[in-house]
Amino acid sequence: MKIEQIYTGCLAQGAYYIESNGEAVVIDPLREVDPYISRAVKDGAKIKYVLETHFHADFVSGHIDLAEKTGAQIVFGPTAKPGFEAHVARDGEELKVGDITLIVLHTPGHTMESSCYLLKDEQGKQVGIFTGDTLFIGDVGRPDLAQKVVAELTQQKLAEHLFDSLRDKIMPLADHLIVYPAHGAGSACGKNMSKETTDTLGNQKKFNYALRANMTKEEFVKEITAGLMPPPAYFPENVMMNIRGYESIDTVLERADHALDPAAFEVAANETDTVMIDTRDAEIFAKAFIPNSINIGINGSFAPWVGTLIPDIKQRILLITDQDREEEVITRLARVGYDHTIGYLNGGIDAWIKAGKQVDRIESVRADQLSESLQSDPSAVLLDVRKASEYDSEHVIGAENIPLDYINDQFAQIDKNKIYFVHCAGGYRSMMFNSILKARGYDNLIDVSGGFKAIKESADLQVSNYVCPSTLL
Repeated sequence: MKIEQIYTGCLAQGAYYIESNGEAVVIDPLREVDPYISRAVKDGAKIKYVLETHFHADFVSGHIDLAEKTGAQIVFGPTAKPGFEAHVARDGEELKVGDITLIVLHTPGHTMESSCYLLKDEQGKQVGIFTGDTLFIGDVGRPDLAQKVVAELTQQKLAEHLFDSLRDKIMPLADHLIVYPAHGAGSACGKNMSKETTDTLGNQKKFNYALRANMTKEEFVKEITAGLMPPPAYFPENVMMNIRGYESIDTVLERADHALDPAAFEVAANETDTVMIDTRDAEIFAKAFIPNSINIGINGSFAPWVGTLIPDIKQRILLITDQDREEEVITRLARVGYDHTIGYLNGGIDAWIKAGKQVDRIESVRADQLSESLQSDPSAVLLDVRKASEYDSEHVIGAENIPLDYINDQFAQIDKNKIYFVHCAGGYRSMMFNSILKARGYDNLIDVSGGFKAIKESADLQVSNYVCPSTLL
């Protein structure tokens, strides 16, 4: 038996490939399915099942493409109502894969169809459990996402279901089982996940706050719902794509594969309902970029930020990327359902500059210059665009907080007549913030190089006392 966790850092997502005696199963696959097919070919195995733990909100799963390309059967847990051919399994149903067995455990709470898959090896010994978003390392799935799709559900009801699922289906299992969750730290599907991506169930019973043996249902509901922030706007859209079906990623890649010269790119950019995304690193972007383009760096949590910052999942997108990274960017957009990339700038920003086209820039200041800059203009504002939980935990005294996550709702708080020195933790998010507002006509934004980390190291400004955060959302 072979078990492989295929972890994707950008989404903090874990898919799984399991093979036994010439048959394989893939659990919670990403949109691009060729890597799973290649693994099976290498093993001389046939993919028998594509198992989904639930209808995902934070990414578009590859279940449909993988089933069509391999002949595998898609499996969901009880109560699922997919808009395509799939097997809706019974609670307790056994699925044979080679010489191993996977048992379906219906665990509603994160969503109502949420299910885990208990793995038995060739000797019939229970060895692991694939928990999806029901149980994470250090946390459990948030109970407020399904209510965005099913109106009669409330986070109170979902949290109560999750309490029962954990106590009735998960906690009675043996301590030696390895827990294989669908996400780790950085995902918005939970509020305080560990950076570890597997653990024993016994350890989780000891250290996971949500698995305390003496916890009442009322205490569970209170603790699991505390600190929840609104989920990214694209989550409900991804759920519906996963329920109803979607275009093949091959079609998406083909549609986006248009290398545009600067003149053609400029024409396309001037059309209505088109956004330019520049995926270069923040410091490089700041020195020269196409006016009205926004920066979302590929070397970070690119896809989730696109989903957070661009409200319309059907938005037409033009790309400016580093050389030879176009397909990577298009694929990562498709992972979260942004399927309408219409082309990219051939030759990147260098081609644009050589063509004599106009460029813009964003001014920056070093952290050790910040104190003097603020003193020279008493009306200037230090703006912290980190999450509210980060700000509450520790911040520069006097700094204002407008989280990047909610820029589309809160940007009107920015006064165009004032100068803002903008920082995040390290510079990745502040450049996104600055570029979005600059595209909307805000010109008095200055980026603080190195962000909060550099500000603390400079020791020029007073920082609040550290408070351990109760949530990372």
